[in-house]
Amino acid sequence: MQKNQIVEVEITDLSYEAMGVGHVDGETVFVTNALPGEIVKAKILKAKKNFAFAKIEEIVKESPDRVKVPLRQSVQGGLASLAHLTYDKQLAFKKRQVVELLKKAHLDDIEVADTLESPLKTGYRNKAQVPVRTVKGQLEIGFFRRHSHDLVPLEDFFTNDPEIDRVLVAVRDILREYHVPAYDEEKHAGEVRYLEVRRGVATGDLMVVLICLHKDFKGLKEVTDAISEIDGVKSIFLNHNPQKTNVILGKHDYHLWGKKYIDDKIGDLTFEISPQSFFQINSSQTPRLYKLAIDQADLKPSDMIVDAYSGIGTIGLSAAKYVREVRGVEVVKAAVKDAKNNARLNQIHNAKYYAGKAEELMPKWADEGLKTDVIFVDPPRKGLTPEFIDAAVKTGPEKVVYISCNPATLVRDIQLFMDQGYTNSLVSPVDMFPQTPHIECVTVLKRTN
Repeated sequence: MQKNQIVEVEITDLSYEAMGVGHVDGETVFVTNALPGEIVKAKILKAKKNFAFAKIEEIVKESPDRVKVPLRQSVQGGLASLAHLTYDKQLAFKKRQVVELLKKAHLDDIEVADTLESPLKTGYRNKAQVPVRTVKGQLEIGFFRRHSHDLVPLEDFFTNDPEIDRVLVAVRDILREYHVPAYDEEKHAGEVRYLEVRRGVATGDLMVVLICLHKDFKGLKEVTDAISEIDGVKSIFLNHNPQKTNVILGKHDYHLWGKKYIDDKIGDLTFEISPQSFFQINSSQTPRLYKLAIDQADLKPSDMIVDAYSGIGTIGLSAAKYVREVRGVEVVKAAVKDAKNNARLNQIHNAKYYAGKAEELMPKWADEGLKTDVIFVDPPRKGLTPEFIDAAVKTGPEKVVYISCNPATLVRDIQLFMDQGYTNSLVSPVDMFPQTPHIECVTVLKRTN
């Protein structure tokens, strides 16, 4: 296949990135926004030795599962790459991804539950981080086209809380009014790299974070004053990121105006959220995710639990009323401070939080005689390290409750726990990110000896 060639292809599957998969003369073609059962005419965008990427030019035969959404192909390709598929089929797709990964690992005997649907299907995100760039001479916000750093200007991000989109557009217009230069990646110049807006769904409070190349710029006070007038905004920060990097946030936050935190709730608990706090994106689904994890843990009043990767304390504090003691471990010191504040805020006295690496602190606790009953883990996409798993096992937990945002590393880690005498019988997918291929899972590993 050659670039710009038009091919007719029958779509037989979806890739884990939710691209349609077909074959032409024995070579695989990945077609953005195509669905299984469809026959499409597709234009080759990039051709490799044995596969190619393409976009739809014409749908010859349409799937009955296709949803007509008022989105450009580029939007679906970058932000909501399952938006053209009926929601029930999205849930089935996510379950099948987990089933296939377990099957490849020869763990077919582990049951996979039906994916838990999200109460909100669009407009569910309580946080947005959007790039700011100059397009055709004007400062724009939007998203990067798939596999590129070409900015596609946008005002309606589809999966964001509509209030967040309203504030993003208002801040964009203020930056234009005061002629604040957007960041230029090639020259490593300009000012505003990204905008972050967070919303406490329970309170309606909004936080704006200007992520900038410098920690001050001409007109910053006027820009701050104008942002403070936007309805609902209660907190403004500048995050300083001077590095030439793809990492969005820098290490230092400067409080510009208003409150230093915004508040949100999970169930009956209140949490203070700072600019760099990890807080689950989908506020409507988070209580259901945590309830599922806590129910499957089958906690007892005598239990000693460890909340590894504890962040600002959301899981551990949600479980605290069911157990004797919670110990949270988190490497980010600011998050540990937030977790301690959240424990005080909710008058929870049996939860303590420690700064450090879990794989270093937990063996120390084990040497001091600590015996855990249940360990909760909610790691980043890379999953757990073998060192962490060794440390966790050393404290002798009856159960490890694993909340995963990446089923591939989850399956790998299940195998590592099994090698150390743990068993697993059920994985429960949870849809935290409707309209996208991302999959959250909950599973419980139980000690067999």
